Amino acid sequence: MYYYVLALLVFFADRIAKWLVVTYMEFGQSIPLWEGVFHLTSHRNRGAAFGILENQRGFFIVITIAIIVGIIWYLRKAHKESKLVSLALALILGGAIGNFYDRVLTGEVVDFLDFTLINFPIFNIADSAIVIGVSLFVIDGIRELLMNGRDRKYE
Repeated sequence: MYYYVLALLVFFADRIAKWLVVTYMEFGQSIPLWEGVFHLTSHRNRGAAFGILENQRGFFIVITIAIIVGIIWYLRKAHKESKLVSLALALILGGAIGNFYDRVLTGEVVDFLDFTLINFPIFNIADSAIVIGVSLFVIDGIRELLMNGRDRKYE
């Protein structure tokens, strides 16, 4: 149950931040928090990461539903086996639902976190949760490979 609460917290944090951006910023407006390094920039994305597959709303909705169902199914199984995998899945789930909500309602995702120093694509809290979740999932996979490799070494 804890993991579903975490997913909801990610979703609500994402929704609140996006609401604030849409309500208090003009589209395209950029507010420097650290001049030349990090800005809040009101942006919309009709595609996936880095704007790929732009205007494929139906595709993203179908894929996201499949991903959400798969994560919920896997989380029911994984929560007994691995806390790290469950944490990763909860973060991915919350982020996926956050961006899914935008796509269903408006056909575009509100982005606002802008690392201008490295000219990185503008992103949001949901994207961050997904990246952190996937990273934790990969770390767990690497850890498993290393642990299994160490066990075989001494056989």
